[in-house]
Amino acid sequence: MFVYPKNYDVIVVGGGHAGIEASLAAARIGCQTLLLTINLDTIGQMSCNPAIGGLAKGHLAREIDAMGGATGMAADMTGLQFRMLNTKKGPSVWAPRAQCDKKAYQFYMKWLLERQPNLDLKQGQVQSILVKDGKVYGVETNLGIQYLGKTVIITTGTFLGDLIHIGFNKIQGGRAGETAAIGLSASLKEAGLEIGRLKTGTPPRLLRHTIDFSKTTSQPGDEPIPYFTYWKDELFHVEQNGSHPKFHSCSNNKYPPGSILDRVGGQTPCYITYTTQKTTEIIRANLDKSPLYSGVIEGIGTRYCPSIEDKIVKFPHKERQQLFLEPEGITTEEIYVNGFSTSLPYDVQIQMVHTIIGCENAEMMRPAYAIEYDFVFPDQLLPSLETKVCENLYLAGQINGTSGYEEAGAQGLMAGINAALRIQGKPPIVLGRDEAYTGVLIDDLVTKGTTEPYRMFTSRAEYRLLLRQDNADLRLSEIGYNVGLLPYRLYKKVIEKREAISKELERLKNTRVGTQTLEQILRRPQIKYSDLPLKNESLDEEVIKQVEIEIKYAGYIVRIEDEVERFQSLESKQIPVGFDYLKVPSLRMEARQKLTKIRPATIGQAARISGVSPADISILLVWLKKGAETNIQESGIIDEDESEAAKEDSEE
Repeated sequence: MFVYPKNYDVIVVGGGHAGIEASLAAARIGCQTLLLTINLDTIGQMSCNPAIGGLAKGHLAREIDAMGGATGMAADMTGLQFRMLNTKKGPSVWAPRAQCDKKAYQFYMKWLLERQPNLDLKQGQVQSILVKDGKVYGVETNLGIQYLGKTVIITTGTFLGDLIHIGFNKIQGGRAGETAAIGLSASLKEAGLEIGRLKTGTPPRLLRHTIDFSKTTSQPGDEPIPYFTYWKDELFHVEQNGSHPKFHSCSNNKYPPGSILDRVGGQTPCYITYTTQKTTEIIRANLDKSPLYSGVIEGIGTRYCPSIEDKIVKFPHKERQQLFLEPEGITTEEIYVNGFSTSLPYDVQIQMVHTIIGCENAEMMRPAYAIEYDFVFPDQLLPSLETKVCENLYLAGQINGTSGYEEAGAQGLMAGINAALRIQGKPPIVLGRDEAYTGVLIDDLVTKGTTEPYRMFTSRAEYRLLLRQDNADLRLSEIGYNVGLLPYRLYKKVIEKREAISKELERLKNTRVGTQTLEQILRRPQIKYSDLPLKNESLDEEVIKQVEIEIKYAGYIVRIEDEVERFQSLESKQIPVGFDYLKVPSLRMEARQKLTKIRPATIGQAARISGVSPADISILLVWLKKGAETNIQESGIIDEDESEAAKEDSEE
């Protein structure tokens, strides 16, 4: 055994999307940080589709960016194609998406990490955490090297106890061609954490020039580019965007200098195609060879990103399934077949691919596979993402039961922030459901838990009109600045933007054209800001966008703000640490057990726990109103009559 001579404030295990954001956040806040990963060459690798954003995921990516994270700018610099999804619907569900260059994204992230002050990168496979007296104090690798640290963040993705399935062939590995994390699951169990099993998968990759794209439908990107980052000026300054200081734009600054779009001169299309009846026939004839349907796979799969065999079985009425053929980069011929995930045998996969329209002669470069892995049930975490059973140990990403790069990155960012704040002796940052999609994500995990891979959707957010992708900077940048993650030069832009919006809203409210104010005119559905008489020609486009939304949706926004106020009144009611629910006789047994396990911090969080009824909450409110648990026990101020009255009130 060798103890590394340098002690760290924060140790991050895993170099995926959660690990990147966690280590950058901790280091930028000022903590001595170590990132340990199995292979330094695969930092930031996009194991599945090389895309950032999408429905609700785009909201998460923009929230990460607003607080000072790296995901948004990385996507902007390495994107092949950009689109804003759902624009035919209201602004609350608009979502940016970028198809990225797989290798460029990975190299960009590694470049950032290597040059970040306060951050060390080490290659090593962590096999155990070091725990004493219920506190973590470091990690040990499979080479017997101990790294000591005050806090540890585990972000191992799908690498815990992994099994790759292709037909009945089982291969141990966190990704195809890579080793699994051995031993760490057992170490987490020893620390007191309950471990479960999940399953996900990835589709085949095809050789571009063997596909007949003339049979498919081209899907171009949007112009102007819907960038992820709020700090667009930074993209066009080579000293900030990661390009070499002497780099000159190849596109006359139409695209960020050094970006993928700058190099190739424009966006790369994706393509839409479909399965056929023959595809369905082949899958049905080979279901007995599917490890998913034969019971070989024990882990629970993704509900919202099912395998192609799942789609065929569960939606038999559909004659065909839509697929997307998406490029993986400018230096590779590999095409990602989005929507065609499977674990069927290799030979069956070849038959299936050749039934896809345009892929009749396509060469399969990599087969699809399913992967099952260990995860930690997330209701064992505090809202700070610290584990309840082991102090100073944080978990982020797929280890918490989530799926997706964006969900992982958002958790990593918050875990990194909170670990750093722990080092500084400050309270953690916990985003509310009314503040951010990131808050919804973490609250869902720690309060409700999950038994299947969790994916973010706009429908999960009760206040989504307030949590739009376009206003994440107005919502969250102050938090990023206050914790030391976002530099003042960027936060200043938010202050100026907020002032400009406020000024213009006031001007529109008080400026009349005839009998109507400009505000009243803009409220008409068919009128845009550009149609207004006496419009302010000097306003930034982002300011105009916020002004339009604020005015056109004012009635809805006011209504939701009232709902938020009621929500906050419950969130403000704290539950004492260590409150003994088992000693509240009027609570139903299920509620007592659930509340004891989750240990909610507030009445609002308690109300969101599955199995806790409104009647239980009413009883809890009565007890908290009367006084602390010890006083209640001593005075006996509540009786069965009062409890029943509380139940009746809640039912009414």
